[in-house]
Amino acid sequence: MTETDADARHRLKMQKRKEVQDREVASKTIEKGLLIVNTGPGKGKSTAAMGLILRALGHGWKIGVVQFIKGAWETGEATALKRFEDQISWHTMGEGFTWETQDRARDVAAATAAWEKACALMADPEIRLVVLDELNIALRYDYLPLDDVVATLAARRNDLHVVVTGRNAKPELIEAADLVTEMTLVKHHFAGGVKAQEGIEF
Repeated sequence: MTETDADARHRLKMQKRKEVQDREVASKTIEKGLLIVNTGPGKGKSTAAMGLILRALGHGWKIGVVQFIKGAWETGEATALKRFEDQISWHTMGEGFTWETQDRARDVAAATAAWEKACALMADPEIRLVVLDELNIALRYDYLPLDDVVATLAARRNDLHVVVTGRNAKPELIEAADLVTEMTLVKHHFAGGVKAQEGIEF
């Protein structure tokens, strides 16, 4: 089959692109544990963290998960990941959304216990990834001392990856993070009257 001019131009363009990309990749030499923040008003922050857990499981990593707010619902991800209990230490320590509990002292106590568990998981040398689901919500409502939390996360051991999820990430946490992704809300089915559904929201 004869190569057309368009095919030849495309091949040359991709060759040049590959050279640039290869140089860029070769220039990255640091390997370290990352502090990752998934925030923003859009859907998918915790879901992205669950995808990272799946990737890490595939590499045989030990993983710790602490859920700071969620707790009222039995979620599909918790049920599925229980099958990997030899690799995952999973702790759902929230009592539901803050507007459900309506008790600040109770919410602070739950967040404090969850943070203590998070610190224990981060101190375990066998664990390579810790997901702190909805920690941003606990920080937003001042259930935990922000400066202490950020300092602890920044001082994590060099080979530990930590993912923090939840909307309204504090600027101090964003500054300390290595990777921040903001989920942007473009359209949400709730606005059209569609309820939270099994397999999609939980």
